[in-house]
Amino acid sequence: MRLTKFGHACVRLEKDGGVLVLDPGVFSEADALDGADAVLITHEHADHFEEARLRAAAEANPALVIWTNGAVADQLTGLGEGRVRRVGHGDAFTAAGFDVEVHGEWHAEIHPEIPRIGNVGFAVDGEVFHPGDALTVPEREIGTLLLPVHAPWSKTAEVVDYARAVGASRAFALHDVLLSEVGLGLVQNFVGMFAKETDYRRLAPGESVDLG
Repeated sequence: MRLTKFGHACVRLEKDGGVLVLDPGVFSEADALDGADAVLITHEHADHFEEARLRAAAEANPALVIWTNGAVADQLTGLGEGRVRRVGHGDAFTAAGFDVEVHGEWHAEIHPEIPRIGNVGFAVDGEVFHPGDALTVPEREIGTLLLPVHAPWSKTAEVVDYARAVGASRAFALHDVLLSEVGLGLVQNFVGMFAKETDYRRLAPGESVDLG
């Protein structure tokens, strides 16, 4: 499996000719969806889901299938029978040749006065976990955690504790567009100090890594 990081919360997974893209939002590059066979969307916030871009990709590729929660699916009507599939916690399915499990139900609390929305995390091939905007600990062993390192709903201590709770052997930075180089370095130091069992690093947008 090859993993390529795009801007902010978007990653692309490739295996045996299949291409799976997760959370191509407004901060990810325009070519993130090029050649995608399937797309997974964790929730409705614009940094994870850009409706116009996703509709354009679906129109360009009649075989493209989108898997997401109910709130996002409700915004993607009219794409055709079976092209938008609703999933929730505990579901399992195959997309673009990858085995996918759904973990979690809710977005992390941003502020007590802001209503919480739905959020689903995706475990792909039992190897990669994309939590979306939540600190969901998947109900299975995970090799590679996509770690949301900065958000209005988190603090660095919670990020570190989350990495430790998941216990993945490696983690790559996710949800990082709002951090400066100084901030990224701070996260690197904290995760390195307190989650020593996890090999953590940040991939630059466009950088790829092969997962064994």
